[in-house]
Amino acid sequence: MPIPVDSFYLDPDVEGTLQQKVQRLVAEGILSGRFRPGEKLPSSRKLARHLQISRITVTNAYTELLADDYLNSRGRSGYFVSKTAPVPASFDPPARSEKGGIDWSRAIGRRFVSPGWPIRPSNWKDYPYPFIYGQADPRLFSHQTWRQCALQALGQKDFSVLTADYYEQDDERLLEYIQRHILPRRGIAARKDQILITLGAQNALWMTAQILLTQRRVAAMENPAYPGLREILSQTRCRTVAIDVGPEGLPPGRLPPDTDVVFATVSHHCPTNVTMPLERRKELLRLAEARGFVIVEDEYEFELSFQAAPSPSLKSMDQGGCVIHIGSFSKSLFPGLRLGYVVASEEFIREARGLRGLVLRHPPGHIQRTVAYFLSLGHYDAQINRMRQAYQRRRAVMDQAIAAEGLSIAENAGQGGSSFWMIAPPGIDTEDLARRLDRRGVVIEPGRGFFGPDHGPSRHYRLAYSSIQEDRIPEGIRLIAEEIRASPA
Repeated sequence: MPIPVDSFYLDPDVEGTLQQKVQRLVAEGILSGRFRPGEKLPSSRKLARHLQISRITVTNAYTELLADDYLNSRGRSGYFVSKTAPVPASFDPPARSEKGGIDWSRAIGRRFVSPGWPIRPSNWKDYPYPFIYGQADPRLFSHQTWRQCALQALGQKDFSVLTADYYEQDDERLLEYIQRHILPRRGIAARKDQILITLGAQNALWMTAQILLTQRRVAAMENPAYPGLREILSQTRCRTVAIDVGPEGLPPGRLPPDTDVVFATVSHHCPTNVTMPLERRKELLRLAEARGFVIVEDEYEFELSFQAAPSPSLKSMDQGGCVIHIGSFSKSLFPGLRLGYVVASEEFIREARGLRGLVLRHPPGHIQRTVAYFLSLGHYDAQINRMRQAYQRRRAVMDQAIAAEGLSIAENAGQGGSSFWMIAPPGIDTEDLARRLDRRGVVIEPGRGFFGPDHGPSRHYRLAYSSIQEDRIPEGIRLIAEEIRASPA
């Protein structure tokens, strides 16, 4: 197919003859990378009609470009971008100077970019020792079965699922499997009208905060905590109270009496991996019913319990309808999937459907149906089993390497999950440590981003093993210990 004629526009403010302007349009398109070698130019007749100029002007411009090796001619087939045309230094389009106009420092009413996230290079896959949390290991995933499910979802039988607009609804088959197989493992019984499919846990947390919180309400969250949640809550402009987490998770007795919403990761606290014991869960639920606040349970790595059987979820123990349960397939399948779910009272789900419909309608139908097939055909359980076995081995190797190198696990850190919550010796700022380790091919996650903005330098850091090969763990840990020992006192 030729390059669309809509790609060409004659700027009346540009100097030169019409022929020179056409030459410049084509040359700039090639040099900017918009027009690639081998692509066909519009015919001189079509381009002339589009630009409302004479055909001979376009033909002469093409002839000049042919002489400069920007174009070549193929008999009666037309003109094409030459394979040996000047190569652009970058495919990024040249920056255009904006004359006057908007002062964006004033026009932007609300800011969403935050420096508080953990340091993580975008090319972490290129590092030999990536102790990065929440990323998939392709060697543990069955690409063949996923491809089969995706192809099945593309079949004629599921064509309406692929192409239809569900409006505010979700894939019935995916809802049914979550209802009948995923939730019962957490001890949760729910109707379909109490389940909403989301674009991962992040999307679910955002919608929950938007629905429940206002400037006049109080949200309680754990400290340390998932950095993204802190940013989500700040956008609601509610009053946020951070509750320090102990060896048994969030202490309910420290919640302010005027609390409206509590955000908690009780399965595996983020980032310490502490699991809240059963009695403390009951205490939190009793307080919620007595005071009338809502608990948002972010189910963090429920399936990855190595030391003991998973505890029942808060939602499974909820008698008063005060728990909103958030789950995700991002950790158990792969983070790029961006698919999760919310389980809550019908009234809340109705509002969440309305909000989701305003923003994105619904997650793509093809993705929902592919996941439904992947779950229902047993591939999901096989995937969880592979991950659990691999993570158990990696955790044992890392635990042994940490002990051998004399590194310290934080006092309140828990077991299970896919990471270790570590603490460096006094006087060491782990953001500086991360920068020095980066030069040695080691990626760690400094702890400062998990705490509030007033926390200051942190001795904590997180080491995850979901993305690193088992045989590389000991050497990576050795390099961390070596860099810590070499740190200035």
